[in-house]
Amino acid sequence: MLVNCIAYQDGKKLADIPTKEISEYLAKPDSFVWVALKDPSREELEEMREEFDLHELAVEDARVGHQRPKIEEYGDSIFAVIQLIEMVDHELNVGEIDVFVGRNYVLSVRNRSQKNFMGVRDRCEREPHLLQQGAGFVLYALMDAVVDRYFPIIDALESELETIEEQIFSKNGSARVNTEALYALKQKVLVMKHAVFPLMEAVGKLYGGRVPQICLNTQEYFRDVYDHLQRLNSSVDTIRDTIASAMQVNLAMVTIEDNEVTKRLAAWAGMFAVPTAFAGIWGMNFKYMPELDWYYGYPLALFAIAGACIFLYFRFKRSGWL
Repeated sequence: MLVNCIAYQDGKKLADIPTKEISEYLAKPDSFVWVALKDPSREELEEMREEFDLHELAVEDARVGHQRPKIEEYGDSIFAVIQLIEMVDHELNVGEIDVFVGRNYVLSVRNRSQKNFMGVRDRCEREPHLLQQGAGFVLYALMDAVVDRYFPIIDALESELETIEEQIFSKNGSARVNTEALYALKQKVLVMKHAVFPLMEAVGKLYGGRVPQICLNTQEYFRDVYDHLQRLNSSVDTIRDTIASAMQVNLAMVTIEDNEVTKRLAAWAGMFAVPTAFAGIWGMNFKYMPELDWYYGYPLALFAIAGACIFLYFRFKRSGWL
């Protein structure tokens, strides 16, 4: 689906144009065309390929989707793949934006994502002195918007981890539930890792050293994006390490709880063993057992059994076994 197709010249918007007129505006000096598509059909991508003379391999990647974040050069053009991560009902939805960038055009193809980039276009149009730098700045603006959307997700994952950590040390917490929650969180963090780390490596190619011609005037901006990605990558690694530690602590708490149960069972077994021993002795069928003929023998035996059990109970209670 076509979102918009706009022509710019000297950093200012000229007009919304039909796709059939793209080639006419590409021929004009100091102008470029910015086209945005959402979940395009095969026919729409083929039309864009013809209008912008896109490389067929890059178009095939955009058509298939589910690509690893990357930035590739095709002659004097750039093809960038960036993953769009959105939090929907505490679950991560993974979309994708494929950006084709040439000397005088930008084509963005958004797939499996509900959030648009109208704010990015408005930002660029409010800064014509920057938009005048052409397609390279538009690529930066799109990339910067995606990376900025990663930060709230990282904050949400950190909050979720803190909640699970509190449950681990809570008496009402379930070890199984905590383990399942930690593994579910680990999967989300892995999704973020797959989105952030490859993109960080790719953006490193857009500043310093050999830089594509399109990005020569925007190297400082891409370095800023790289710094943000480094922070995100460090946060992701920190969360992963904390999850691993939390899993070990959770297992340790399970072991401690098992030991507590074992001690309680041993204590109760010890208390039941005393009356069993007394009953076993006095229950033997020997003829000459003096206490069997004693008038106070029975109540004294009950008193001895009760006294021994009470003594053991308070002894185990003081030791923390009960």
